Amino acid sequence: MICPFKPRWERRKDARPQELLAAALDHFVERGFAATRLDDVARAAGVSKGTLYLYFSSKEELFKAVVRESVIPMLGEAEDMLGQFTGTSAELLRLLMTTWWEKIGNTKLSGLTKLMIGEAGNFPELAHFYQEEVIDRSDKLVTAMLERGIARGEIRQLDTAIAARILIAPMIMIMIWKHSQGICPIEPNKLDAYLEQYIDMATHGLLVKPAA
Repeated sequence: MICPFKPRWERRKDARPQELLAAALDHFVERGFAATRLDDVARAAGVSKGTLYLYFSSKEELFKAVVRESVIPMLGEAEDMLGQFTGTSAELLRLLMTTWWEKIGNTKLSGLTKLMIGEAGNFPELAHFYQEEVIDRSDKLVTAMLERGIARGEIRQLDTAIAARILIAPMIMIMIWKHSQGICPIEPNKLDAYLEQYIDMATHGLLVKPAA
C-alpha cells in the first residue's frame, strides 16, 4: 500500500517550519486531530520527531500554528479589503465570498472546519482557540459588511449579528460536504454553481433594491 503522505527529504533548515506545517495540515485534514501522530508529521516533512519539537512544543501548538499561518492572514486580508473597498454592497458581498472560496473553501484548508466540528467536544481548549481567532473574527467581518451596506442605504434594516450567522452557515455546510465522502448532495463539479446560486439568493435577499 502506498502511503499518501510522502516524505519531503533534503529540505533547507530554514524551510523546515513551513514543511512541518504543510505536512501537519495534510494529516489533520485526512486523519483528524486525535488520530494525527507527530511521528508521522515529522516523517512526512523529512525530519526527526526531535526536530519537530524544536519548533512546536506539542500537537496542540502545531495545530494552532497551522491555523495562524494559513487562515488568520487571509482573514486579515479580507478585513483590509472591507476597509478599502469603494464599490457597492452587492459587489463587496460577491468579492468576499468568491475570494473566500478561492483561498479557503476550495482548498485543503476547508477541512479544518469539519475537524473542529467533529472534535471540539474532546478538545475544548482548541475549540476555544478556534472560536476566538477564526469564528468570532469571521462573524465580525460579515457583520461589518452588513453594517456598511445599511449605512449606505443599500442593505435593508436587519439584525446584523443574526444575518451574519445565516450568511456564514451555507459556507460552513459546503466545506463539510466537501470533506464528507458519500453524503454530499452536490457533485464536486457543481460546487462552483452552488456558490454562484448562493451569492445570487443572498444578494437579492439583503439589498433594498434587487441587484442587476
